[in-house]
Amino acid sequence: MEFKKRLLAALAVVCVMAGLLYAGLSGMKIGEEEVSELFDTKETIYFWYSDAGLSDYINSAAVAFGEERDARVIPVLVSDSAYLEAINEASLHSEQIPDAFIISNDSLEKAYLAGLASRVTDTGNLCTTEHFPQTALLAVTYKDKLIAYPFYYETSAFLYNKTYLEAWTAEQLAAQEAAAEGQEEEYAGEDLPEAEEGEEIVGEISLEVTPEQIAAGIPSTMDEVLAFADNYDAPENVSVLSWDVSDIFYNYYFVGNYMIVGGESGDDDTLIDIYNDETKQCLEVYQRLNQFFFIESDTVSYDSVVQDFIEGKLVFTVATTDVLKRLEEAQEEGIFPYEYGIAPIPRPSADLAGRSLSVTGCVAVNGYSTHRDLANEFAAFLTGSYYEKLYERTGKASANLAANPENEDLAVFMEEYQNSQSLPKLIETSNFWIQLEILFSRVWEGGDIDSLLLELSDQIVSQIQ
Repeated sequence: MEFKKRLLAALAVVCVMAGLLYAGLSGMKIGEEEVSELFDTKETIYFWYSDAGLSDYINSAAVAFGEERDARVIPVLVSDSAYLEAINEASLHSEQIPDAFIISNDSLEKAYLAGLASRVTDTGNLCTTEHFPQTALLAVTYKDKLIAYPFYYETSAFLYNKTYLEAWTAEQLAAQEAAAEGQEEEYAGEDLPEAEEGEEIVGEISLEVTPEQIAAGIPSTMDEVLAFADNYDAPENVSVLSWDVSDIFYNYYFVGNYMIVGGESGDDDTLIDIYNDETKQCLEVYQRLNQFFFIESDTVSYDSVVQDFIEGKLVFTVATTDVLKRLEEAQEEGIFPYEYGIAPIPRPSADLAGRSLSVTGCVAVNGYSTHRDLANEFAAFLTGSYYEKLYERTGKASANLAANPENEDLAVFMEEYQNSQSLPKLIETSNFWIQLEILFSRVWEGGDIDSLLLELSDQIVSQIQ
């Protein structure tokens, strides 16, 4: 079979050479582009990714880079099942080695130790705080070496129904003004005339609600959330707060500022601090919330919470960047007749800080690649130049600070990302998130915080030692 392939290839070369010879003898002129097409001498790299939602974007980036660099980038969509193992297999046994690929930051240690993620050259000095937040740079750093380029991120923020909050703010302002003028009884229980947008009318008093006044009404601590719930006269079938308490990504915020696993870069196994007083206090705050909001952890899901928000059943929730596209689509379809806003997640308390969890999608350059320079160039192009339409076309938020300058909602998510803690890279702690999710579930149901936290700490420390 191999001999037959070689024979056919040799015959093809002979035919091409014969054609060139004939053209030369006949005086026919052959352009450089025609010769290039005949011999196909462009340098080629293969770019692997596993998210089908990126296909159109990656393909257009490959075309743009190929035209600019006079090279060829061939995107390859593969299954996300055993993704890194597939990259390793192709690197060792395929002629089409994945020269660069997209990978989550928490898999970078495994990729680097396997030789699949190499130190980036960054000849354009792209990986600096001028272009990316420190969180993104730490996410792609392993043992003080940059081993990938930050591409996009995911983190959580506080989503609120602006329409409800505006009406509530107007009512509070109206009550304050009426009280100041001694008019509480005069206007109590009246059927009020319709107000212009942004105004609430009480009797003959017209109150315009400013964005600053609405922002002042957004809770900044969980105690303020509870106070709001105590005082808010919610419409029928509307709850003040609900979120996916079954998913660690939306719960981690409570302990993220004090629970240390791997340090800021998530790669130092000497920096483990799970069992401490501040973490216990944060979990106590978390547990108390269940006494007020009664969220069923075994039935709630992120999709169900977002759907409740779209249907106007929630004032506040915790959501990730994908929610913005879903709300925009719901408004266009006419099934979400509300205004909404994004804010930082309220602190656990006035004395305790929160810190969201984040994951960074990265572009790594394969250490087995024989076209590493070109792969580095494409990785830098994709993350440092070709980012303007990333969110618009894929719904993924670029980690580049220059992206989406006019999008106020994404600016809040970026603020949360900048203050977030990245998923750690330590292979020994790969089961940490499952165990932490179990801990949160047990705490939510009323379990003993001290013993649960100590048990988790002992388990993770024993895995590393």
